[in-house]
Amino acid sequence: MKKIIAVAFILFFSVSSFAQEWLTNFNEAKTLATQNNQKIILVFQGSDWCAPCIKLDKEVWSTETFQTLAKDKFVMLQADFPKRKGNKLTPELQAHNNKLSEKYNPNGYFPFVVVLNEEGTILGNSGYEKSTPKKYFNKLNSF
Repeated sequence: MKKIIAVAFILFFSVSSFAQEWLTNFNEAKTLATQNNQKIILVFQGSDWCAPCIKLDKEVWSTETFQTLAKDKFVMLQADFPKRKGNKLTPELQAHNNKLSEKYNPNGYFPFVVVLNEEGTILGNSGYEKSTPKKYFNKLNSF
């Protein structure tokens, strides 16, 4: 029994060490990007309804490859727009995401990936595309 608990403990922490750290606060993202000389990746997504958003998460964001490459280059910022009642955002976070969308995603595309410098200036953008995590990272990093 002790061996099973030990193995579960090790697996949990080895998997969680690669978990993508998503911020939801733009000002916090700008501060971290400035402190660490990183770009901001702002991702507009519908996490519970947008099939390409879910695919992008599964094929790129959630991969160990992308997370390893991105950890020292990007501050990851998420602006989620879920539709299901159970995933509803707080009114404050919803207002924050709406404000980000007005400025950086006025056409309402999903998924929409915006690469920003530490001051919030747009360097480039992308959407879902069938790609490897490394190629997608290289594309975002090239902006």
